[in-house]
Amino acid sequence: MSAQRRVPHESGPKGERTRTTILEAAEQVFAEKGYAASRLEEVAARVGIKRASMVYYFQDKRELYDAVLSDIFGELLDRYETALAARTPLPERIEAVIDAWVGYVAERPSVARLMLWEAANGSQKRVAIAAAHGTAVIATLENAIGQGQREGIFHPIDPIHFIFTIVGATVFLVAATPRIVADLPFDPLSPEQLQAHRNELLGISRRLLGTSPAPFDSDAPAATLAHGTAARA
Repeated sequence: MSAQRRVPHESGPKGERTRTTILEAAEQVFAEKGYAASRLEEVAARVGIKRASMVYYFQDKRELYDAVLSDIFGELLDRYETALAARTPLPERIEAVIDAWVGYVAERPSVARLMLWEAANGSQKRVAIAAAHGTAVIATLENAIGQGQREGIFHPIDPIHFIFTIVGATVFLVAATPRIVADLPFDPLSPEQLQAHRNELLGISRRLLGTSPAPFDSDAPAATLAHGTAARA
């Protein structure tokens, strides 16, 4: 069973609750259709308000999209900073970031779909907007990896190469795989697949950074396409 999407906040003034609901509905629409094909009318319909009422919260589609990206990357940054602030060895903190990333996409799979849309079809201007929101997130992990390299803990790999190797694997698994193997019993958001993916990313991280291997979760079953094919047969 796929991870459930977070629910709108129920506390606070009615206007703030409506704004939160609009953001969540917009995130789903943008993730399903991409920015170009998305319409404010559909977002309003999902929220249960009139299109004209949207202007009280967001003036146009671009402002709404910008707010969605700000919400996505703001929460991700909070999770990364929490993981990196722990009083544990730096390699463990990097692995905590990876775990936070996988957990975040599991809770909010629209993030992976939005990233894939922008990578494939985003205009130069819109990609620049998305990059501006993601800069702080990337810099936080880039700085941590750089620290480990200066201390001789990590191999001298380009931090950007490392970050997008990890991010790209998750984005493709969550956003692209369901379309490519739609006729197979394969759910990338199932607990078994997510645990297997975490283990795979940890293995990649340890090879790229040159950190000492630690045992994987022995209770997690192997998740392979061959297994899904056998189940289908």
